[in-house]
Amino acid sequence: MKKFQLLLTAIIAVALMASCGGSGKEKANTIKKAKAITGAGATFPQPFYNKIFKTYTKEQGLLVTYGGIGSGGGIRSLKDKIVDFGASDAFLSDTKLAEMPGKVLHVPTCLGAVVAAYNLPGKPELKFTPELMEGLFMGKITNWNDAKIAAVNPGVSLPDLAITVVYRSDGSGTTFIFSDYMSKVSAEWNEKIGKGKALLWPVGIGAKGNPGVAGTISQTNGAIGYIGSEYAFAQGIPVASLQNAAGNFILPSVESVSASAKGEMPDDTRISLTNTDAADGYPISSFTWLIIYQEQNYNDRSPNQAAQTIKLIDWAVSADAQKETTKVHYAPLSETAVIKAKAVLSKVTYNGKALK
Repeated sequence: MKKFQLLLTAIIAVALMASCGGSGKEKANTIKKAKAITGAGATFPQPFYNKIFKTYTKEQGLLVTYGGIGSGGGIRSLKDKIVDFGASDAFLSDTKLAEMPGKVLHVPTCLGAVVAAYNLPGKPELKFTPELMEGLFMGKITNWNDAKIAAVNPGVSLPDLAITVVYRSDGSGTTFIFSDYMSKVSAEWNEKIGKGKALLWPVGIGAKGNPGVAGTISQTNGAIGYIGSEYAFAQGIPVASLQNAAGNFILPSVESVSASAKGEMPDDTRISLTNTDAADGYPISSFTWLIIYQEQNYNDRSPNQAAQTIKLIDWAVSADAQKETTKVHYAPLSETAVIKAKAVLSKVTYNGKALK
């Protein structure tokens, strides 16, 4: 009797699905509701993402989870199709885009700065030229009382203390931004180290994520490293003023980061802002991006899951979310960048039909 009941139930289910005009899989795909949206990637903008995603979850009742695993991890997670969106501070090159299983779109969410942060007794305010940055991070300058540092910082008391370089050990968009800058200002760096999310460092110790690098700098007397500015500000770690292409020494701030993005932005939003020629621009500034597939029907994603993902990202570039940037030391998108971001989102499809 039990077997008969099960068989009868199955027959009724098949009949109901047929009467609805489509396969069971198609019907389930249509009515399936998103329970959560998941993203992973860059730690550089993570304080901003944590803030706005918490607000979105509270206001919309839809859980948004984000894992700060580095830009390289975010790109891999999207490539493996295990997240709704990835996050990266390094835009994908044409070669990397071709390696992805589907067309990938870049949506800028804010701007931030990568800073040269250091741990010295008395927390002196220091200035670094591109030449000093090359010497410090390539291990050619090994002590803080070196004459080259003193020449750029007259009157500053520099300790007789060994320099310890701290770098990212994981695949990192922060590393990409930093090395992109260094490759532009130092021919030797460009030739010997180059740019990328992971590098072969000639000196120093590695740490994972921006939090790891910031923590190591804080705990290591004489350390210097590169981190997202929010991590330095949050922990009270001193940061250097950097000499930009116009010859001015600039501290990272909302204003100086915004100034770095005064130029034109391509429609696909992939642009490098490092070594800006803006006279008041901070030289290691960058957009950071959420990355998604243009075609959202993959891995049995429902139309609702896709729509909710795009709704979230659209909200992230809205005025309500953008006003939160400065509270965690990031710069908001310009009006032009918001228009470009929304134009990118308008290209998203589900089964070839526009979602937005």
